[in-house]
Amino acid sequence: MKSKHFYQILLLLCVIVTSVSCSSSDEGEDPTLTVSVTEVSFEPDGGTSDVSLTTNGTWTVSNPATSWLQINNTSGGSGTATITLTSGINGSGLTRSATLTVSSSNGQARRITVTQTGNLYPSYNLSPKPADATGMNSTAIELAAKVTLGINIGNTMEAFRTDGDVVISDETAWGNPKITEGYIQFLKATGFNAVRIPCSWVQGNLSDESTMKIDPTWLNRVKEVVGWCVNNDMYVLLNIHWDGGWLDHNINNAKKEVTNAKQKALWEQIATTMIDFDEHLMFAGANEPPADDAQEMAVLNSYYETFIKAVRSTGGRNSYRTLVVPGPGTNASLSYDLMNTLPYDPVPNRLMLEVHEYTPSQFCFLDEVVSWGSPVFYWGAGNHSTIEPEANATYGEEDAILDSFRKLKERFIDKGVPVLLGEYAAMRRDRNYNGVNYLPKDMAMHNKSVDYWNTFVTKQCKINGVIPFYWEVGNVLNRNNNTIKDQAMIDALKAALN
Repeated sequence: MKSKHFYQILLLLCVIVTSVSCSSSDEGEDPTLTVSVTEVSFEPDGGTSDVSLTTNGTWTVSNPATSWLQINNTSGGSGTATITLTSGINGSGLTRSATLTVSSSNGQARRITVTQTGNLYPSYNLSPKPADATGMNSTAIELAAKVTLGINIGNTMEAFRTDGDVVISDETAWGNPKITEGYIQFLKATGFNAVRIPCSWVQGNLSDESTMKIDPTWLNRVKEVVGWCVNNDMYVLLNIHWDGGWLDHNINNAKKEVTNAKQKALWEQIATTMIDFDEHLMFAGANEPPADDAQEMAVLNSYYETFIKAVRSTGGRNSYRTLVVPGPGTNASLSYDLMNTLPYDPVPNRLMLEVHEYTPSQFCFLDEVVSWGSPVFYWGAGNHSTIEPEANATYGEEDAILDSFRKLKERFIDKGVPVLLGEYAAMRRDRNYNGVNYLPKDMAMHNKSVDYWNTFVTKQCKINGVIPFYWEVGNVLNRNNNTIKDQAMIDALKAALN
Protein backbone atom coordinates (compact mmCIF):
# COMPACT_ATOMS: atom_id res chain seq x y z
CA MET A 1 0.00 0.00 0.00
CA LYS A 2 1.35 3.39 -1.06
CA SER A 3 1.72 6.12 1.53
CA LYS A 4 -0.15 9.43 1.48
CA HIS A 5 3.10 11.22 0.71
CA PHE A 6 3.61 9.05 -2.35
CA TYR A 7 0.29 10.18 -3.88
CA GLN A 8 1.01 13.81 -3.03
CA ILE A 9 4.38 13.57 -4.74
CA LEU A 10 2.80 11.83 -7.75
CA LEU A 11 0.14 14.53 -8.04
CA LEU A 12 2.79 17.23 -7.84
CA LEU A 13 4.78 15.55 -10.59
CA CYS A 14 1.67 15.40 -12.80
CA VAL A 15 1.08 19.13 -12.31
CA ILE A 16 4.71 19.90 -13.16
CA VAL A 17 4.69 17.67 -16.27
CA THR A 18 1.42 19.18 -17.43
CA SER A 19 2.71 22.68 -16.89
CA VAL A 20 5.95 21.96 -18.74
CA SER A 21 4.01 20.31 -21.57
CA CYS A 22 1.73 23.32 -22.00
CA SER A 23 4.64 25.72 -21.79
CA SER A 24 6.53 23.74 -24.40
CA SER A 25 3.50 23.82 -26.73
CA ASP A 26 3.23 27.63 -26.51
CA GLU A 27 6.91 28.24 -26.95
CA GLY A 28 7.16 25.68 -29.78
CA GLU A 29 4.31 27.08 -31.89
CA ASP A 30 5.41 27.57 -35.49
CA PRO A 31 5.89 31.27 -36.35
CA THR A 32 3.30 32.44 -38.85
CA LEU A 33 2.82 35.54 -40.99
CA THR A 34 0.50 35.69 -43.99
CA VAL A 35 -0.63 38.59 -46.18
CA SER A 36 -3.68 38.49 -48.44
CA VAL A 37 -1.85 39.88 -51.50
CA THR A 38 1.75 40.35 -52.54
CA GLU A 39 1.04 42.78 -55.40
CA VAL A 40 -1.16 45.89 -55.40
CA SER A 41 -1.66 48.14 -58.43
CA PHE A 42 -3.22 51.59 -58.71
CA GLU A 43 -4.47 53.56 -61.69
CA PRO A 44 -2.97 57.02 -62.36
CA ASP A 45 -5.85 58.71 -60.55
CA GLY A 46 -5.02 56.83 -57.35
CA GLY A 47 -7.29 55.04 -54.92
CA THR A 48 -7.32 52.70 -51.92
CA SER A 49 -6.68 49.00 -51.44
CA ASP A 50 -7.05 46.82 -48.32
CA VAL A 51 -4.52 44.17 -47.32
CA SER A 52 -5.18 41.71 -44.50
CA LEU A 53 -2.42 40.06 -42.47
CA THR A 54 -2.31 37.35 -39.82
CA THR A 55 0.59 36.62 -37.44
CA ASN A 56 1.28 35.13 -34.02
CA GLY A 57 3.64 37.94 -33.10
CA THR A 58 3.61 41.71 -33.10
CA TRP A 59 4.03 43.27 -36.54
CA THR A 60 5.23 46.40 -38.31
CA VAL A 61 5.11 47.68 -41.90
CA SER A 62 7.89 49.71 -43.50
CA ASN A 63 6.90 52.21 -46.21
CA PRO A 64 9.69 53.68 -48.37
CA ALA A 65 7.23 55.70 -50.50
CA THR A 66 5.60 58.04 -48.02
CA SER A 67 5.62 60.85 -50.61
CA TRP A 68 2.85 59.15 -52.62
CA LEU A 69 1.68 56.12 -50.65
CA GLN A 70 -0.01 56.27 -47.25
CA ILE A 71 -0.77 53.40 -44.84
CA ASN A 72 -3.42 53.87 -42.18
CA ASN A 73 -1.76 51.56 -39.63
CA THR A 74 1.87 50.46 -39.57
CA SER A 75 1.99 48.23 -36.47
CA GLY A 76 -0.11 45.89 -34.38
CA GLY A 77 -0.30 42.83 -32.17
CA SER A 78 -0.86 39.13 -32.64
CA GLY A 79 -3.89 38.06 -34.65
CA THR A 80 -5.51 39.32 -37.85
CA ALA A 81 -5.49 42.92 -38.96
CA THR A 82 -6.34 44.97 -42.05
CA ILE A 83 -4.23 47.82 -43.38
CA THR A 84 -5.43 50.30 -46.00
CA LEU A 85 -3.09 51.58 -48.70
CA THR A 86 -3.91 54.93 -50.31
CA SER A 87 -2.19 56.41 -53.34
CA GLY A 88 -2.56 59.93 -54.65
CA ILE A 89 -2.67 61.07 -58.29
CA ASN A 90 0.40 60.14 -60.31
CA GLY A 91 1.11 63.16 -62.45
CA SER A 92 4.59 62.05 -63.50
CA GLY A 93 3.46 60.20 -66.61
CA LEU A 94 5.59 57.21 -65.62
CA THR A 95 4.92 54.12 -63.53
CA ARG A 96 6.18 54.28 -59.96
CA SER A 97 6.57 51.43 -57.52
CA ALA A 98 7.52 50.62 -53.94
CA THR A 99 8.15 47.47 -51.91
CA LEU A 100 6.55 47.34 -48.47
CA THR A 101 7.99 44.96 -45.89
CA VAL A 102 5.69 43.43 -43.26
CA SER A 103 7.78 42.11 -40.35
CA SER A 104 6.71 40.04 -37.32
CA SER A 105 8.44 39.69 -33.96
CA ASN A 106 8.46 35.93 -34.59
CA GLY A 107 11.14 36.43 -37.24
CA GLN A 108 8.90 36.21 -40.31
CA ALA A 109 8.72 38.87 -43.04
CA ARG A 110 6.65 39.35 -46.21
CA ARG A 111 6.95 41.78 -49.10
CA ILE A 112 4.15 43.63 -50.89
CA THR A 113 4.94 45.31 -54.23
CA VAL A 114 2.85 48.41 -54.94
CA THR A 115 2.78 49.97 -58.42
CA GLN A 116 0.94 52.92 -59.89
CA THR A 117 0.81 53.68 -63.60
CA GLY A 118 1.15 57.23 -64.88
CA ASN A 119 -0.92 59.29 -67.28
CA LEU A 120 1.29 59.58 -70.35
CA TYR A 121 -1.66 61.22 -72.10
CA PRO A 122 -4.60 63.21 -70.75
CA SER A 123 -7.85 61.45 -70.02
CA TYR A 124 -10.45 61.80 -72.77
CA ASN A 125 -13.24 60.27 -70.72
CA LEU A 126 -14.43 63.70 -69.66
CA SER A 127 -18.18 63.15 -69.54
CA PRO A 128 -19.02 59.50 -68.78
CA LYS A 129 -22.71 58.73 -68.93
CA PRO A 130 -24.83 56.49 -66.71
CA ALA A 131 -25.09 52.96 -68.08
CA ASP A 132 -27.84 52.71 -70.68
CA ALA A 133 -29.12 49.32 -71.87
CA THR A 134 -31.57 50.80 -74.38
CA GLY A 135 -31.15 48.99 -77.68
CA MET A 136 -28.40 46.81 -76.20
CA ASN A 137 -30.39 43.73 -75.23
CA SER A 138 -28.48 41.10 -77.23
CA THR A 139 -25.65 39.10 -75.74
CA ALA A 140 -22.66 38.43 -77.98
CA ILE A 141 -24.14 35.04 -78.91
CA GLU A 142 -27.52 36.56 -79.75
CA LEU A 143 -25.88 39.33 -81.76
CA ALA A 144 -23.76 36.84 -83.70
CA ALA A 145 -26.90 35.00 -84.77
CA LYS A 146 -28.23 38.19 -86.39
CA VAL A 147 -25.33 38.55 -88.86
CA THR A 148 -25.78 36.50 -92.02
CA LEU A 149 -23.04 37.77 -94.34
CA GLY A 150 -20.60 40.60 -93.77
CA ILE A 151 -18.18 42.48 -96.00
CA ASN A 152 -15.14 44.68 -95.46
CA ILE A 153 -14.86 48.17 -96.87
CA GLY A 154 -11.13 47.61 -97.24
CA ASN A 155 -8.37 49.94 -98.42
CA THR A 156 -10.45 53.00 -97.64
CA MET A 157 -10.69 54.40 -94.12
CA GLU A 158 -7.30 52.95 -93.24
CA ALA A 159 -5.72 54.40 -96.42
CA PHE A 160 -3.05 57.09 -96.38
CA ARG A 161 -0.51 58.82 -98.60
CA THR A 162 2.79 60.48 -97.84
CA ASP A 163 4.18 63.89 -98.67
CA GLY A 164 7.84 63.63 -97.83
CA ASP A 165 7.92 62.52 -94.20
CA VAL A 166 4.34 63.59 -93.59
CA VAL A 167 1.62 60.92 -93.49
CA ILE A 168 -1.75 62.16 -94.76
CA SER A 169 -4.96 60.25 -94.16
CA ASP A 170 -6.89 59.93 -97.42
CA GLU A 171 -9.82 57.60 -98.10
CA THR A 172 -9.07 57.71 -101.83
CA ALA A 173 -5.28 57.11 -101.57
CA TRP A 174 -5.48 53.40 -102.40
CA GLY A 175 -7.75 53.66 -105.41
CA ASN A 176 -11.23 53.72 -103.93
CA PRO A 177 -13.70 56.60 -103.77
CA LYS A 178 -15.00 57.96 -100.50
CA ILE A 179 -17.76 55.95 -98.88
CA THR A 180 -21.27 57.22 -99.51
CA GLU A 181 -24.61 56.29 -98.02
CA GLY A 182 -25.59 55.06 -101.48
CA TYR A 183 -22.75 52.54 -101.34
CA ILE A 184 -23.92 51.27 -97.94
CA GLN A 185 -27.43 50.82 -99.36
CA PHE A 186 -25.93 49.03 -102.35
CA LEU A 187 -24.10 46.60 -100.04
CA LYS A 188 -27.35 45.78 -98.28
CA ALA A 189 -29.19 45.30 -101.58
CA THR A 190 -26.41 42.98 -102.73
CA GLY A 191 -27.05 40.67 -99.79
CA PHE A 192 -24.78 41.82 -96.97
CA ASN A 193 -26.19 42.80 -93.59
CA ALA A 194 -22.92 43.67 -91.83
CA VAL A 195 -19.90 45.83 -92.60
CA ARG A 196 -16.38 45.77 -91.18
CA ILE A 197 -14.66 49.15 -91.36
CA PRO A 198 -10.87 48.89 -91.11
CA CYS A 199 -9.86 52.30 -89.77
CA SER A 200 -6.72 54.22 -88.92
CA TRP A 201 -6.62 56.78 -86.14
CA VAL A 202 -2.93 57.59 -85.67
CA GLN A 203 -1.62 57.73 -89.25
CA GLY A 204 -2.52 61.21 -90.43
CA ASN A 205 -5.53 61.52 -88.12
CA LEU A 206 -4.05 63.03 -84.95
CA SER A 207 -4.44 66.75 -84.38
CA ASP A 208 -1.88 66.53 -81.57
CA GLU A 209 0.47 63.55 -81.49
CA SER A 210 1.95 64.53 -78.13
CA THR A 211 -1.42 64.02 -76.48
CA MET A 212 -2.78 61.35 -78.88
CA LYS A 213 -5.70 63.64 -79.70
CA ILE A 214 -7.70 62.46 -82.71
CA ASP A 215 -8.74 65.13 -85.19
CA PRO A 216 -12.43 65.86 -84.45
CA THR A 217 -13.11 66.12 -88.19
CA TRP A 218 -11.96 62.52 -88.65
CA LEU A 219 -13.97 61.30 -85.66
CA ASN A 220 -17.08 62.90 -87.14
CA ARG A 221 -16.38 61.42 -90.58
CA VAL A 222 -16.13 57.91 -89.17
CA LYS A 223 -19.26 58.54 -87.12
CA GLU A 224 -21.06 59.60 -90.31
CA VAL A 225 -20.19 56.33 -92.08
CA VAL A 226 -21.15 54.24 -89.04
CA GLY A 227 -24.44 56.15 -88.88
CA TRP A 228 -25.26 55.33 -92.51
CA CYS A 229 -24.74 51.63 -91.73
CA VAL A 230 -26.81 51.61 -88.54
CA ASN A 231 -29.60 53.68 -90.12
CA ASN A 232 -29.83 51.07 -92.89
CA ASP A 233 -30.04 48.22 -90.35
CA MET A 234 -26.48 47.06 -91.03
CA TYR A 235 -24.27 45.70 -88.25
CA VAL A 236 -20.87 47.37 -88.01
CA LEU A 237 -17.45 46.24 -86.80
CA LEU A 238 -15.18 49.25 -86.27
CA ASN A 239 -11.55 48.70 -85.38
CA ILE A 240 -8.13 50.25 -85.02
CA HIS A 241 -6.41 48.71 -88.04
CA TRP A 242 -2.66 48.32 -88.55
CA ASP A 243 -2.31 52.11 -88.26
CA GLY A 244 1.45 52.24 -88.74
CA GLY A 245 2.03 49.33 -86.39
CA TRP A 246 2.03 51.34 -83.14
CA LEU A 247 0.46 48.33 -81.39
CA ASP A 248 1.54 45.43 -83.60
CA HIS A 249 5.25 46.32 -83.40
CA ASN A 250 5.21 46.75 -79.64
CA ILE A 251 3.82 43.58 -78.08
CA ASN A 252 6.54 43.36 -75.46
CA ASN A 253 7.12 44.37 -71.86
CA ALA A 254 9.49 47.21 -72.79
CA LYS A 255 6.73 49.02 -74.70
CA LYS A 256 3.78 47.79 -72.66
CA GLU A 257 3.24 50.95 -70.65
CA VAL A 258 3.30 53.46 -73.51
CA THR A 259 1.22 51.21 -75.79
CA ASN A 260 -1.43 50.74 -73.13
CA ALA A 261 -1.49 54.51 -72.66
CA LYS A 262 -2.10 55.02 -76.40
CA GLN A 263 -4.78 52.32 -76.41
CA LYS A 264 -6.57 54.02 -73.53
CA ALA A 265 -6.40 57.51 -75.05
CA LEU A 266 -7.61 56.42 -78.48
CA TRP A 267 -10.47 54.23 -77.32
CA GLU A 268 -11.75 56.80 -74.85
CA GLN A 269 -12.14 59.20 -77.78
CA ILE A 270 -13.61 56.64 -80.20
CA ALA A 271 -16.03 55.23 -77.63
CA THR A 272 -17.15 58.68 -76.47
CA THR A 273 -17.86 59.75 -80.06
CA MET A 274 -19.81 56.58 -80.89
CA ILE A 275 -21.54 56.20 -77.51
CA ASP A 276 -25.11 56.69 -78.73
CA PHE A 277 -25.16 53.93 -81.37
CA ASP A 278 -27.11 50.83 -80.35
CA GLU A 279 -25.99 47.20 -80.51
CA HIS A 280 -25.57 47.38 -84.31
CA LEU A 281 -22.09 48.79 -83.61
CA MET A 282 -19.25 46.61 -82.31
CA PHE A 283 -15.66 47.62 -81.56
CA ALA A 284 -12.53 45.53 -82.20
CA GLY A 285 -9.44 46.32 -80.14
CA ALA A 286 -6.83 45.61 -82.85
CA ASN A 287 -6.41 44.09 -86.32
CA GLU A 288 -3.82 41.30 -86.68
CA PRO A 289 -1.61 41.53 -83.56
CA PRO A 290 1.39 39.16 -83.93
CA ALA A 291 1.74 37.41 -80.56
CA ASP A 292 3.67 34.15 -80.87
CA ASP A 293 4.10 32.85 -77.33
CA ALA A 294 2.60 32.99 -73.85
CA GLN A 295 4.65 36.01 -72.78
CA GLU A 296 3.57 38.08 -75.78
CA MET A 297 0.00 36.86 -75.33
CA ALA A 298 0.03 38.18 -71.76
CA VAL A 299 1.14 41.60 -73.01
CA LEU A 300 -1.50 41.54 -75.76
CA ASN A 301 -4.17 40.67 -73.21
CA SER A 302 -3.15 43.75 -71.22
CA TYR A 303 -3.79 45.85 -74.36
CA TYR A 304 -7.21 44.23 -74.70
CA GLU A 305 -8.10 44.80 -71.06
CA THR A 306 -7.13 48.46 -71.48
CA PHE A 307 -9.37 48.62 -74.57
CA ILE A 308 -12.28 47.01 -72.71
CA LYS A 309 -11.89 49.18 -69.64
CA ALA A 310 -11.60 52.38 -71.70
CA VAL A 311 -14.80 51.62 -73.63
CA ARG A 312 -16.78 50.53 -70.57
CA SER A 313 -15.65 53.56 -68.55
CA THR A 314 -17.40 55.94 -70.94
CA GLY A 315 -20.75 54.51 -69.83
CA GLY A 316 -23.98 54.90 -71.78
CA ARG A 317 -24.55 52.15 -74.32
CA ASN A 318 -20.84 51.38 -74.26
CA SER A 319 -21.48 49.77 -70.89
CA TYR A 320 -23.15 46.89 -72.74
CA ARG A 321 -21.59 47.06 -76.21
CA THR A 322 -20.26 43.82 -77.70
CA LEU A 323 -16.48 44.06 -78.00
CA VAL A 324 -14.20 41.98 -80.21
CA VAL A 325 -10.66 40.80 -79.41
CA PRO A 326 -8.58 39.46 -82.32
CA GLY A 327 -6.67 36.28 -81.59
CA PRO A 328 -2.85 36.27 -81.85
CA GLY A 329 -2.05 36.84 -85.51
CA THR A 330 -5.81 36.37 -86.01
CA ASN A 331 -4.74 32.76 -86.52
CA ALA A 332 -7.09 29.95 -85.47
CA SER A 333 -4.32 27.58 -84.38
CA LEU A 334 -2.43 30.22 -82.39
CA SER A 335 -5.66 31.33 -80.77
CA TYR A 336 -6.36 27.71 -79.84
CA ASP A 337 -2.90 27.33 -78.32
CA LEU A 338 -2.46 30.68 -76.56
CA MET A 339 -5.91 32.01 -75.64
CA ASN A 340 -6.93 29.71 -72.82
CA THR A 341 -8.93 32.55 -71.34
CA LEU A 342 -10.31 35.78 -72.74
CA PRO A 343 -9.27 39.15 -71.31
CA TYR A 344 -11.31 40.32 -68.33
CA ASP A 345 -14.55 42.14 -69.03
CA PRO A 346 -16.72 43.23 -66.08
CA VAL A 347 -19.80 42.81 -68.28
CA PRO A 348 -20.59 39.12 -68.89
CA ASN A 349 -21.30 37.59 -72.31
CA ARG A 350 -20.33 40.63 -74.40
CA LEU A 351 -17.04 39.50 -75.96
CA MET A 352 -16.28 37.91 -79.33
CA LEU A 353 -13.07 36.48 -80.76
CA GLU A 354 -11.83 37.52 -84.22
CA VAL A 355 -9.69 35.46 -86.59
CA HIS A 356 -8.83 35.76 -90.29
CA GLU A 357 -8.47 33.09 -92.98
CA TYR A 358 -6.12 33.21 -95.97
CA THR A 359 -5.00 29.59 -96.24
CA PRO A 360 -2.89 29.02 -98.22
CA SER A 361 -1.68 32.58 -98.71
CA GLN A 362 0.04 31.72 -102.02
CA PHE A 363 -3.38 30.86 -103.39
CA CYS A 364 -5.46 33.51 -101.66
CA PHE A 365 -3.57 36.62 -102.67
CA LEU A 366 0.01 36.09 -103.92
CA ASP A 367 0.36 37.32 -107.51
CA GLU A 368 4.14 37.31 -108.03
CA VAL A 369 7.18 35.26 -107.08
CA VAL A 370 8.61 36.36 -103.72
CA SER A 371 11.25 35.05 -101.33
CA TRP A 372 8.80 32.92 -99.39
CA GLY A 373 6.86 31.39 -102.28
CA SER A 374 5.34 31.43 -105.73
CA PRO A 375 1.71 32.01 -106.72
CA VAL A 376 -0.71 29.09 -106.48
CA PHE A 377 -3.69 29.26 -108.82
CA TYR A 378 -5.50 25.95 -108.28
CA TRP A 379 -7.01 24.67 -105.04
CA GLY A 380 -9.28 21.94 -103.75
CA ALA A 381 -10.43 18.46 -104.65
CA GLY A 382 -11.00 18.11 -108.39
CA ASN A 383 -9.63 21.56 -109.12
CA HIS A 384 -5.95 20.89 -109.80
CA SER A 385 -4.67 21.81 -113.24
CA THR A 386 -3.00 19.42 -115.65
CA ILE A 387 -2.02 22.35 -117.86
CA GLU A 388 -0.07 24.13 -115.11
CA PRO A 389 0.59 21.51 -112.38
CA GLU A 390 3.41 23.56 -110.82
CA ALA A 391 0.77 26.07 -109.68
CA ASN A 392 -1.40 23.50 -107.87
CA ALA A 393 -1.77 23.81 -104.10
CA THR A 394 0.46 21.37 -102.22
CA TYR A 395 -0.80 22.18 -98.72
CA GLY A 396 -3.51 24.15 -96.94
CA GLU A 397 -6.47 22.61 -98.71
CA GLU A 398 -9.82 21.42 -97.30
CA ASP A 399 -8.34 19.48 -94.37
CA ALA A 400 -6.43 22.52 -93.14
CA ILE A 401 -9.53 24.73 -93.31
CA LEU A 402 -11.61 22.13 -91.51
CA ASP A 403 -8.96 21.78 -88.78
CA SER A 404 -9.01 25.53 -88.16
CA PHE A 405 -12.78 25.56 -87.75
CA ARG A 406 -12.60 22.50 -85.50
CA LYS A 407 -10.22 24.33 -83.19
CA LEU A 408 -12.39 27.44 -83.13
CA LYS A 409 -15.45 25.41 -82.28
CA GLU A 410 -13.73 23.35 -79.60
CA ARG A 411 -11.91 26.18 -77.85
CA PHE A 412 -14.40 29.02 -78.19
CA ILE A 413 -17.78 28.42 -79.82
CA ASP A 414 -18.69 25.34 -77.76
CA LYS A 415 -17.79 27.34 -74.64
CA GLY A 416 -20.14 30.20 -75.48
CA VAL A 417 -17.64 32.57 -77.11
CA PRO A 418 -18.78 33.71 -80.58
CA VAL A 419 -16.15 33.84 -83.31
CA LEU A 420 -16.01 36.39 -86.08
CA LEU A 421 -14.07 35.75 -89.31
CA GLY A 422 -13.09 39.37 -89.80
CA GLU A 423 -11.28 38.82 -93.09
CA TYR A 424 -11.20 36.02 -95.64
CA ALA A 425 -10.89 35.89 -99.41
CA ALA A 426 -9.32 34.08 -102.31
CA MET A 427 -8.56 36.68 -104.98
CA ARG A 428 -9.29 36.02 -108.63
CA ARG A 429 -6.22 36.56 -110.85
CA ASP A 430 -8.11 37.61 -113.96
CA ARG A 431 -6.28 40.87 -114.46
CA ASN A 432 -2.81 42.25 -113.91
CA TYR A 433 -2.03 43.23 -110.33
CA ASN A 434 0.65 45.73 -109.34
CA GLY A 435 2.12 45.62 -112.83
CA VAL A 436 2.62 41.84 -112.74
CA ASN A 437 1.78 40.32 -116.13
CA TYR A 438 1.77 36.64 -115.15
CA LEU A 439 -1.75 35.16 -115.16
CA PRO A 440 -3.01 31.57 -114.75
CA LYS A 441 -2.62 29.42 -117.86
CA ASP A 442 -5.70 27.38 -116.98
CA MET A 443 -8.13 30.21 -116.31
CA ALA A 444 -11.26 28.05 -116.19
CA MET A 445 -9.81 25.83 -113.48
CA HIS A 446 -8.46 28.84 -111.62
CA ASN A 447 -11.88 30.50 -111.54
CA LYS A 448 -13.42 27.26 -110.38
CA SER A 449 -10.83 26.99 -107.59
CA VAL A 450 -11.40 30.56 -106.41
CA ASP A 451 -15.18 30.23 -106.34
CA TYR A 452 -14.91 26.88 -104.57
CA TRP A 453 -12.57 28.24 -101.88
CA ASN A 454 -14.85 31.19 -101.10
CA THR A 455 -17.94 29.00 -100.97
CA PHE A 456 -16.18 26.37 -98.88
CA VAL A 457 -14.94 28.80 -96.23
CA THR A 458 -18.23 30.69 -96.04
CA LYS A 459 -20.09 27.40 -95.69
CA GLN A 460 -17.85 26.34 -92.81
CA CYS A 461 -18.71 29.61 -91.12
CA LYS A 462 -22.40 28.79 -91.37
CA ILE A 463 -21.92 25.19 -90.22
CA ASN A 464 -19.86 26.18 -87.18
CA GLY A 465 -21.60 29.41 -86.21
CA VAL A 466 -18.76 31.75 -87.24
CA ILE A 467 -19.64 35.24 -88.54
CA PRO A 468 -18.18 35.77 -92.06
CA PHE A 469 -16.83 39.15 -93.24
CA TYR A 470 -15.49 38.87 -96.81
CA TRP A 471 -12.41 41.01 -97.57
CA GLU A 472 -13.25 43.37 -100.47
CA VAL A 473 -11.03 46.19 -101.73
CA GLY A 474 -12.80 47.25 -104.92
CA ASN A 475 -12.03 44.10 -106.89
CA VAL A 476 -15.52 42.58 -106.63
CA LEU A 477 -17.70 45.68 -106.32
CA ASN A 478 -17.46 48.92 -108.27
CA ARG A 479 -17.73 51.68 -105.71
CA ASN A 480 -17.82 54.44 -108.32
CA ASN A 481 -21.22 53.44 -109.68
CA ASN A 482 -22.42 50.86 -107.12
CA THR A 483 -22.43 47.88 -109.45
CA ILE A 484 -21.09 44.34 -109.21
CA LYS A 485 -17.83 43.68 -111.03
CA ASP A 486 -17.57 39.98 -110.22
CA GLN A 487 -21.00 38.37 -110.07
CA ALA A 488 -19.47 34.90 -109.85
CA MET A 489 -17.80 35.85 -106.58
CA ILE A 490 -21.03 37.17 -105.11
CA ASP A 491 -22.77 33.99 -106.23
CA ALA A 492 -20.03 31.89 -104.62
CA LEU A 493 -20.52 33.62 -101.29
CA LYS A 494 -24.30 33.37 -101.38
CA ALA A 495 -24.17 29.69 -102.41
CA ALA A 496 -22.83 28.88 -98.96
CA LEU A 497 -25.91 30.36 -97.31
CA ASN A 498 -28.34 27.94 -98.94
